[in-house]
Amino acid sequence: MDEQRILLAHGNGGRFMRELVAEIFARHLANPLLDTEADAVPLPGVSGQLMLTTDGFTVQPLEFPGGNLGSLAVHGVVNDLAVAGAAPRYLTLSAIIEEGLEVAQLDRLIASFAQAAQACGAAVAAGDTKVVPRGQGGGLYLNVAGIGERQASAALGLKGIRSGDAVLVSGPVGDHGVAVLLAREQFGLSGELQSDSASVLPLAQAIWHLPGLKFMRDPTRGGLATVAHEIAQATGHSINLQQAAVPVRGEVQAVCEMLGYDPYYLACEGRIVAIVEAATAEQILTAWRALPDGQDAALIGRIEAGGGRVLLETELGGRRVLPELEDDPLPRIC
Repeated sequence: MDEQRILLAHGNGGRFMRELVAEIFARHLANPLLDTEADAVPLPGVSGQLMLTTDGFTVQPLEFPGGNLGSLAVHGVVNDLAVAGAAPRYLTLSAIIEEGLEVAQLDRLIASFAQAAQACGAAVAAGDTKVVPRGQGGGLYLNVAGIGERQASAALGLKGIRSGDAVLVSGPVGDHGVAVLLAREQFGLSGELQSDSASVLPLAQAIWHLPGLKFMRDPTRGGLATVAHEIAQATGHSINLQQAAVPVRGEVQAVCEMLGYDPYYLACEGRIVAIVEAATAEQILTAWRALPDGQDAALIGRIEAGGGRVLLETELGGRRVLPELEDDPLPRIC
């Protein structure tokens, strides 16, 4: 490819598109399954229960401290499988590219996608490419589907949650939301905070077979508070969070105080919120803290019978209600 930027011709099905697919997508994503000339491919059989998920990804800027759209798209799908108790096996990738995107940047993003997928043990089995006119996209949108094999010992879900269960989080919250905000240099702010964008597969695998694990979720858009509301609505119970126990980095807290954001609503891209039996909470925390990404894991609250609310017990001993999110706290970041 001699072009430095994506042209509409890269999406017309002709030579330019064939070269784009061959020289960027197939080059980075090559594996025995991927056949760019086939409409469908057979997948080798697996012995366990298959699980399927799909998601779309957009972020501005496309590259940010600690990650980029390519790795974010892999981690987002892999994490959804991991918290459901499944190890990723296969991915599909649909790329919607805006005319004018630098070819060099596209190459970096797809290379990052490929590296993240390989690190997670997932093979890209199929894909598609479309180009939209300048001004009709955000540079690049990635739509990814994932197939995984369920490996958790117990079925994970909301139905098993009971009063007295413990609420755990695997690390500090709000890092991704603030890192992307700072990368945009909005409000005259900048900083060195890194996004937490990462695979949570090692964290999930470490506790899949431990007793007492009931539910896991990765707190992406809407953050910790939105996961808590999902639990409250599904169970009818209240979630009582302890402000002093929720890990929040100083940089995140400082930005939130300056701009009026609440860290409990900011996106994470490499954390797990788990509901576990109180008696096994310390065992699960010990397993997480033995891993590099789980060293700040904490018990942050309890499930209380009835009420269906999300409450935050402040450091002064009072309580305030965390309302359900209605407006986006930030422009789209995942």
